[in-house]
Amino acid sequence: MGAFGSHSTHRLRAVVQGRVQGVGFRYFVNERARELHLAGICRNLTNGEVEVIAEGERGALEALLASLSHGPPGAHVDKVISVWLPANSEFTGFRIAPTR
Repeated sequence: MGAFGSHSTHRLRAVVQGRVQGVGFRYFVNERARELHLAGICRNLTNGEVEVIAEGERGALEALLASLSHGPPGAHVDKVISVWLPANSEFTGFRIAPTR
């Protein structure tokens, strides 16, 4: 089966493209990630995109990923580029990080 215990931690990195800065997108992600009990960060990128790195249960991460494709009112998501990575437990809680 490959699973260790009842819960397996995964890591999702997503970059959201479109009108996603200046519309409350990071706050939307922060709230949704906390509702889903995920750890990680979201931040604006200098090219106008938003980066999300989150760790937690696969189902919760998939729910977050689905939310990213819509965003808050005022946002217009053109594309979400996502990759699944091994979790490394570097985060405690979820927060908005400085622009990078």
